[in-house]
Amino acid sequence: MVFKAETAGSDDLKAIISAVSTLVDEATFVASAEGITFRGMDPSHVALIDISWPNSAFEKYECDGDIRFGVKIDELGRLIKRVGKKDKIEIGISDDNKLLVTISGTKKYKIRMIESSSSETPLPKVTYDAKMVMDLQNFDRILGDIDVVSEYLTVTTKGSKSVFSGKGDSGEVSLDVKGGDEGVREITASAESTATYSLEYLNPITKAIGSAAEDITCEYSESKPLRLEFKVSNIGRIHFYLAPRVDS
Repeated sequence: MVFKAETAGSDDLKAIISAVSTLVDEATFVASAEGITFRGMDPSHVALIDISWPNSAFEKYECDGDIRFGVKIDELGRLIKRVGKKDKIEIGISDDNKLLVTISGTKKYKIRMIESSSSETPLPKVTYDAKMVMDLQNFDRILGDIDVVSEYLTVTTKGSKSVFSGKGDSGEVSLDVKGGDEGVREITASAESTATYSLEYLNPITKAIGSAAEDITCEYSESKPLRLEFKVSNIGRIHFYLAPRVDS
């Protein structure tokens, strides 16, 4: 089988590897004629990430069948950190069945591949009551403000207003955000919704994608998973799902 995918720079691949590494140690990517996909869940089954990287996002792309390649994500991550921002990266499979990563046509790495024991993970089928669209920097700042006093983020949305709050041993915090505020594109709710989510998962995924994304769409309902969609310029989608905290 033939598989070659070449990027114009390293930012998108770094964002993908960083995002995946927040949840799993081993990752199996699937390449097809349409592009590259990944879906995986953390060991505790609290969070799930779903990535689709279409063939149109690559400078060059060739794949004549479905190819699965599993890697230890830290090994691939160490390699990608060595790549310059403007370096072209070509990914393929070598003749000796290793992941071949070529940097700007001159530097070649072969990374051992692993067999995947993971099964297909279905996406949650959820209808959401509340939706927020804002720039990622603004969302990251909100998480940081809550993280000062709490390990959990509670969000309540009614109409075009959301209240982000947190409470811990050292104190509590509440932030009001309205649609139309600076950096906030949209806030809507078909029904008033309140849910609580762990910052242990939200902070790493937001920082991992970082400057590669501009906007983030958040959707949630009471007692249902939070869904984040990161809008990365050259990647079709990065979706992140996080189960709510349920008080016992």
